[in-house]
This record gives sequence, C-alpha cells and structure tokens, in this order.
Amino acid sequence: MYILALANQKGGVGKTTTAVNLASCLAAAEKKTLLIDLDPQGNATSGLGINKQELKASIYEVLLGEASLEEVLQRTALDFLDLAPSNTQLVGAELELVSAFSREKRLSEALAKLSKDYDFVILDCPPSLNLLTINALTATQGLLVPVQSEYYAMEGLGELMKTVDLVQKHLNPNLSLVGIVLTMFDGRNNLSRQVAEELRAHFPDKLFETAIPRNVKLSESPSHGKSIIMYDLQCRGAVAYLDLAKEFLIKLGLLEEKKIEAESGEVPLVKSQVA
Repeated sequence: MYILALANQKGGVGKTTTAVNLASCLAAAEKKTLLIDLDPQGNATSGLGINKQELKASIYEVLLGEASLEEVLQRTALDFLDLAPSNTQLVGAELELVSAFSREKRLSEALAKLSKDYDFVILDCPPSLNLLTINALTATQGLLVPVQSEYYAMEGLGELMKTVDLVQKHLNPNLSLVGIVLTMFDGRNNLSRQVAEELRAHFPDKLFETAIPRNVKLSESPSHGKSIIMYDLQCRGAVAYLDLAKEFLIKLGLLEEKKIEAESGEVPLVKSQVA
C-alpha cells in the first residue's frame, strides 16, 4: 500500500481537485484506492457525491479513536475507489487531540489496519500546516504539492519544506517529496511559463511534466458530485489528470513508459503541457 499526501498551506491551488481526480484515475486503472478527506471543508467528500450532512461517522471519529477507519468508509461511483469522508466536525479534532497520547500518529495507526486492502491511499490535507496535516505527513510515504501557476506560487513552499524536514527527523523518516504539479496552467500566459521555469530551477527533479490546465469542466464537476473522468472524459482536464496518474505510476516504477508507447504506437504516454 502506497500512501500519498497532497498538501499546500496556500488555499485555492487545486489541491482537493487534484486529490479527487488523481484518486479517481488510479481507480479507473483498477488500482484499489482510498481517498481520505482531512479537510474540515469536506470538499473531497461532496465532490464525490457524498452528502456531508448525513454522515453517521467520518474521519473525525477515526482520529479521536471512536471508530475504525473501516467503519467510516463510503463507496463511490467508481468500483475501485472508496472514501473516508469529512465534514465541519473535523474542525474540533485539532483541539481535542492537543492533549491526546501519540496525537501525531492517530492516522498512521488507523491506516496500519488496512495495509492489505488498498494499493493506494490519497490524503487530502487542509490548507494549513496544522495537526491534521502533521498526521498526514506522519502517515504518508510521499508528498505531492499542487502549485498554482501564478505570482505567489513559491510563497509557502519554503515553510512546507521546513515542516517536511521536521517530520522526517522526528516522526517519519520515510517521508519524501514525490513531486510538484502545476495547476491552473495556461501555456499562452508568460507568467505561467515563468512560474514553471522558476519551479524547475528550484526543484529540477521534482516538477511533474504534466501540468493541469485551466478548464471549466474541472470547476463544474464537483457541483455534480463527480470526478472529472466521470463528468467529461474527453475534456482537457480529464486528459491532464489521466496523464498525471500515468506519470505518477511511472515515477513509482509501476508503469513502463517506453513499453506502453511501443505497444500503443501512439503519442508519448506523458505529455508535457509546460514546455
């Protein structure tokens, strides 16, 4: 089971959109995938068609030790994708966990019991470096950072990397930065290209070749309770997230790019939208 956390303390960067759609694309590839909504806003929950107001139990109860992770799981429209939902109750979890024993490891302890049930676990973190995010970074093997293609793209990345270093030293030595993915990218825009160049200069081996474009369908799909591949498989946003999932699998050594290209005879598997 590979655990991947998506984090960026800067809001509005497409973090939840990326978590939902990357998880959906992995599930579409018949990888048993679990998406855990760690954001009190519960956007990943509603974005997959689950009513936040009608939850009998959520990730909140799991973190407080009042329910097992298995007990709160929800099935989604995709056969290979399950969801551990969230709602506004999660706001109180941080205060209630302050004095709790082993508070940073509540999530990793819960996930250990499902280690044989899933190929991938995707953690959608809140837009802040709080105890919920620390729980995610303590539980995860990899970190993926969505970054919006705009002027303040680098803002906060330094703080996030400092937090990652601290977690590596004190809580999770196995934590590593899998990569950075550009979101809301417009190749016609000079600023977007400059942001890509700056990120590539600072993180030469970590910037994903696939960039997620600005796409109306990506904005529409959550209001219908669907991931982008369930809403409009042919749109640019869906194609980009499928490419991102393929590139992610290639990075993990679970997919061979050259082999697939030779078999398909089509264009390269991973298309760069940044260049």
